[in-house]
Amino acid sequence: MTVQMSAVQLDRYDTEILNVLAAEGRISIADLARRIGLSKSPTQARLRRLESEGVITGYRALVDPIRLGLDHVAFVEVKLDDTREAALTKFNAAITKVPEIEQAHMMASHFDYLLKVRTQSMTAYRQVLGEKISSLPHVASTSTYVAMQAVKEDGPLGGF
Repeated sequence: MTVQMSAVQLDRYDTEILNVLAAEGRISIADLARRIGLSKSPTQARLRRLESEGVITGYRALVDPIRLGLDHVAFVEVKLDDTREAALTKFNAAITKVPEIEQAHMMASHFDYLLKVRTQSMTAYRQVLGEKISSLPHVASTSTYVAMQAVKEDGPLGGF
């Protein structure tokens, strides 16, 4: 059973904080306060609230996978042989252990999951598919779509 969380209400300052941090995650509190038009203390309090409410889930470095030689991207449709809750839970736990799976989404479609898989090459992808993805619990079949070019890969905040 999943619990749906309600959306947090954001005002204009909260939205501005999120937009600035989405573009410049390492900005100082003083610079952030100046950019949104508040003093340092209320800005810091708002930031802490956004973190504690789970709106901001963390901070991390954005790494260019192409510079690391990981420029092969494939999207994989996965059909499961069992979609009862226990099977979904087992599959969900297993996919988190495959580092080449960059994203995984349960779908309301003619297939059950859509995976974004990033590897160094088609040869590496074929190995991941054959040895890792196909052997995940309850996988009945897969279909692969290879991306030729990433046109847009921004995060979720292109601006509110």
